Amino acid sequence: MLDRAGIFLALVFAILLFVFGGLEYLTMMLVFFVIAVIVTRYDHRKKRNMGIYEHERGWENVLSNGFLPTVLAVANPYIGFLPFLGSLAAVTADKFASELGVLGGQPISLETFKEVRPGTSGAVTFLGFLMSLAGGIFIGASAIFVFGIDPNTGLLIGIAGFAGSLADSIFGILEERGFGTKGTTNFVCSLVGGVLGYLIGTM
Repeated sequence: MLDRAGIFLALVFAILLFVFGGLEYLTMMLVFFVIAVIVTRYDHRKKRNMGIYEHERGWENVLSNGFLPTVLAVANPYIGFLPFLGSLAAVTADKFASELGVLGGQPISLETFKEVRPGTSGAVTFLGFLMSLAGGIFIGASAIFVFGIDPNTGLLIGIAGFAGSLADSIFGILEERGFGTKGTTNFVCSLVGGVLGYLIGTM
């Protein structure tokens, strides 16, 4: 699923996660990677026919999805582990929305509320909303077992992930206008999830 540069950068992130965070952080990132591969491969023939299937991802994709969670993991002695989980939940929620939600019919632009072609940034489907929430909650539920957080906190992490994915869709409107790229919207997604994760830790 990754080209050589993507694999190299992913290995760098994995080393940093393990050294500065520990096995729990690395495990959660591996959970994200495995589930991301699964949802990307799901019904890939239909996505290929729609012209939106990406079989191989590059270092840019790894950077936009993994950079901030890794930074937050390194900073865990100062901010705790919840920002990392919130950020990871956000990129997972976005992955679920983009890879599974696109199978739920014609997307609607958040700017014009009109139907647009599948794969358009700033557009959503009802299935995409559901899958986004499911992706965030999947990370929250996984963290219950890996980090030992309580179920209520796991649910909040899932909601933070959903909020990050929604922010990704909103900023996608600017991307469609030529401001920013998919990488910048992915970063905004992970940033919103991380900030909300930090706020959850202060509650």
